[in-house]
Amino acid sequence: MSDYDEIIESKSKPKENHFPKKDWKAEKNSLFETANSAAVDTVYSGKNLRKYLEIQSRFDKYSATNVLLIMSQKPEATQIKDYNSWQKAGVTVKKFEKSFSILEPGKEYKTESGDIRQNFNIKKMFDISQTTAEPEEKPEVHIDDKLLLKALIHKSPVPIQMADHLEFNRGAFYDHEKETLFVLRGMSAPDIFRSVSKELAFAELAKTRSDYRRSECEFPAYCASFILCQKNGIDTK
Repeated sequence: MSDYDEIIESKSKPKENHFPKKDWKAEKNSLFETANSAAVDTVYSGKNLRKYLEIQSRFDKYSATNVLLIMSQKPEATQIKDYNSWQKAGVTVKKFEKSFSILEPGKEYKTESGDIRQNFNIKKMFDISQTTAEPEEKPEVHIDDKLLLKALIHKSPVPIQMADHLEFNRGAFYDHEKETLFVLRGMSAPDIFRSVSKELAFAELAKTRSDYRRSECEFPAYCASFILCQKNGIDTK
């Protein structure tokens, strides 16, 4: 073999990759830990809870885990897509912008014990503020109060009945024994929406629990009502 043959052979050999392979499993575990930590901070802080619910109202199609991840990494986000989706929309992600991660459901798989588990893939996202796109100026829309209330109670799981008086200064009350939602007469539209949305949440939760207890449903009912109010422009102060 000539010295020149060695040059050709050395060129044809595949080079070793000296860059460490990214540990996706470790990154996924880190994202779950971030979400768990944010969840603990959220339920023990009124300020953080409000922040979470406001973000959830903007991203109502996203899971609680992903909303917690958005809150931890990009809480001011309003519209998010991955890099390719922004490109397909004719929008460029600005230089040096750092992505943030959410978890996208992947394929299900079966464990050795036969349990079915859900796999998740890491998805790198960018907010519209990180792109060349101009945020859309949404025209101010006034929703008729009567139409809004009709939409709220359109698919009520229980009958609704007006009442002249309710205990504890309530504006509305879901009576589980009577399976009826009582609403106080004479309230303003925002007060009706706030109180009825919360009691409707109690009624919905009661459908899913054989051992329904109002005290145990107070937290999720409050959260559901807050999100509904936030999405529909009802004052949540």
